[in-house]
Parts: sequence; structure tokens; C-alpha cells
Amino acid sequence: MDAKEIRELSGDELNKRLQDTIEAYFNLRFQHQTGQLENPKRLGQVRRDIARLRTIKSERELNIR
Repeated sequence: MDAKEIRELSGDELNKRLQDTIEAYFNLRFQHQTGQLENPKRLGQVRRDIARLRTIKSERELNIR
């Protein structure tokens, strides 16, 4: 997920995407703990996506940019 793509989302879409990504991260962590995760790099990718989403959300709340 690209930051430019995230910035084009509306507020509701951003919140929905953030919620979905957090749920996906939880599921990946669960799979990792049970030994079922095939691609461990995916954990880092999803964690970075969550950080991007939260950063852009806070930028909007603080009226930055």
C-alpha cells in the first residue's frame, strides 16, 4: 500500500482500511504462533501499512498538509 494511494481515501475509507489491516495483522500473528504462516515477511509489511494509515490519519486530524 502506497502513501499516495492512502491519501486519496476519504475519512471513512481510511478508518475502514485501518480496521481491516489491524484484523489482518492479528490473524497473521495467530498463524505465525501456530506455525501456519507461509510468508513471515508479510507481518512486517502489514505492520508498516498500519503505521502509514495511522500517520496519515493523525496528519488529517492535525490539519497537516
